Amino acid sequence: MNDSIRQRRLDATPRGVGVMCDFLVEQAENATLIDTQGREYIDFAAGIAVLNTGHRHPKVIAAVQQQLTRFTHTAFQVIPYENYISLAERLNELAPIAGKAKTTFFTTGAEAVENAVKIARAATGRPGVITFTGAFHGRTMMTMALTGKVAPYKTGFGPFPGSVFHARYPNELHGVSVEDALKSLDDIFHCDIAPQEVAAIIFEPIQGEGGFNVAPPEFVSALRHLCDEHGILLVADEIQTGFARTGKVFASEYYPDAKPDLLTMAKSLGGGFPISGVVGRAEVMDAPGPGGLGGTYAGNPIAVAAAHAVLDIIEEEQLCQRADRLGAALSEALIGTRHPAIAQVRGRGSMIAVEFNHPETGAPDSAFARDIQQRALAQNLILLTCGVHGNVIRFLYPLTIPDEQFSRSLTILTSILKA
Repeated sequence: MNDSIRQRRLDATPRGVGVMCDFLVEQAENATLIDTQGREYIDFAAGIAVLNTGHRHPKVIAAVQQQLTRFTHTAFQVIPYENYISLAERLNELAPIAGKAKTTFFTTGAEAVENAVKIARAATGRPGVITFTGAFHGRTMMTMALTGKVAPYKTGFGPFPGSVFHARYPNELHGVSVEDALKSLDDIFHCDIAPQEVAAIIFEPIQGEGGFNVAPPEFVSALRHLCDEHGILLVADEIQTGFARTGKVFASEYYPDAKPDLLTMAKSLGGGFPISGVVGRAEVMDAPGPGGLGGTYAGNPIAVAAAHAVLDIIEEEQLCQRADRLGAALSEALIGTRHPAIAQVRGRGSMIAVEFNHPETGAPDSAFARDIQQRALAQNLILLTCGVHGNVIRFLYPLTIPDEQFSRSLTILTSILKA
C-alpha cells in the first residue's frame, strides 16, 4: 500500500478498525489473492473462516448472478420468497437437532447469537445466560457481554447487559480439566444465579477466537445432562465451526448424544455473502410471537441463493472428507518440525491451530506467533493469530484449495519453523 492510500485510509476510517495487511486486494480466486501491485498471496485466512468454498466459487457466482436477474430485496417478512423457505428446509434436515427443527435467517453472526438469546428467553421465561472463558460471540453489546476475552473486543465499551455469567472452558494445556469447568458452573449456580433462572448455556464446540480449543465429549455430554436437569436450553455457536470446516457439516455431529436445542451459523454459509441463521427445536423456535424475529436484510435473497450453492458444493465436492485429509496433512507437517516452541497442535478436520509457548518458561509466546505470521506474510502466505494470549496460529484455508498450492503452503510454513 503506497503512502497516499495508507494516509487516505487513516484519514477516512477510525483506528478502531484494525487492519492486518499493508496492501490492497485487487482480485481473488479460490485460495489466491492478488493485490493492486500484481503480487499473489495464498489465503489461509479466508475472510476469517467465511470462504470454506473459496473465493468466487463458480457455482456461488452463477447462483448469485441468476438471482440478480430476478430480484435483490423485498424483506422476507414483508414479501416472502421460496428460496428462503427451501434453504430453511435443507438446514432443518442437516442440523443435528433432536426432533422437528425450524430455521430463521439474519445477516451477521452476532445477530444470530443475539436472536438465539431472544428465542431462549422467550421459550423459558428466564433471563440468565451462561457462556465460557475464551469465548467469542460477536461485537454487539449482548455478544460482547457473552464474549470471554477482554482485549480488544470489550475494552472501553461497558457496561454490558446483565444476567450473563462466564464459566471456565476446559483446556488441558492450561490446567483446566473437565471437572474444573463443571465445578465452575456449579459455583455460578451457588454464587451468582440459580439454575432455575438460566435460559441458556452457550458454547462453541471448538472455540474460534479463543484458540481452537476442542470441547471434550464428556464435557458436552455433561452440559446436555445439566441443561436437561434444570430446563436450560443448550446453544451451540457454530458460526466458525460450521459447513465442513471440522470434517462434518456441523461440529455438533461429533457429539451425537448431546444435541443442542439451538444452533447458530453464519460465515461460510454464504460463501462470501452476508447471511446467518438460527436453527433449533421447532417448539423452542416458535416461542417468540409474530414480529419478534426478523430484520430488514435478514435472509437476503442474494445471500440465500449463495447459501444454496454452498450446500451443493459441500456435498458434490466432498468437502467434509477433504477437510479431514488436508487437516491431517497439516497437523503431521507441524508436528514433524519438532519445534521446541510448539506446545500443542489441535483441532478437528481442517479447523487446526498450533499454540506456541516459550521453550524455557512455558509461558504463552505471542511474540513468537506474530513473528511466524510476519515471516509467512513476507513469503506471501496469509495467516491469522488467535487465543486469549495471542500465541496461537489458526489455519483457515479454503477447503477447495488445489493440492499443489496446499503442499507449497506447507513447505513455506515448515521451512519457517525449521529456520
